[in-house]
Amino acid sequence: MTTPQKKTPGPKLENPNNLNTVYSNLARIAHSPADIVIDFAHLLPGEKSATVNARVLMTPLSAKLLLRALADNISRYEAAFGEIHMPVNSTLAENLFRPHHPPTSEEDKE
Repeated sequence: MTTPQKKTPGPKLENPNNLNTVYSNLARIAHSPADIVIDFAHLLPGEKSATVNARVLMTPLSAKLLLRALADNISRYEAAFGEIHMPVNSTLAENLFRPHHPPTSEEDKE
C-alpha cells in the first residue's frame, strides 16, 4: 500500500505595486532547442496586426509543467462553471469578434 504524498506549497509570490496587468486574446508560440517563447498580444476587431504586450521565455520542461497546470485548471473551471465550447469551422478571430447572436431555434439553444 502506498502512502499519499503531501503537496508542498510553492514559493510565496509577491506582486510589485507597479505590476502591469495585460489582457491577451492572441498568443504566438515559437521554440528553439533550449527555449519556448510565448508572445501575448491583444488583437482588436477589424485590425490586421497586433502589438506584443508581453513575452515569456521558458525552458521546455517549464512549458510542459505550465501545460499540465493549465489543463488541470481548465478541468476544475469546467467542473465548476460548465464546459468551454471551442469554435468550429471558422477562424478564431471570427469567433472572438463577431457580434453575439441569440439562438434562432430550439435546436440551437442546446
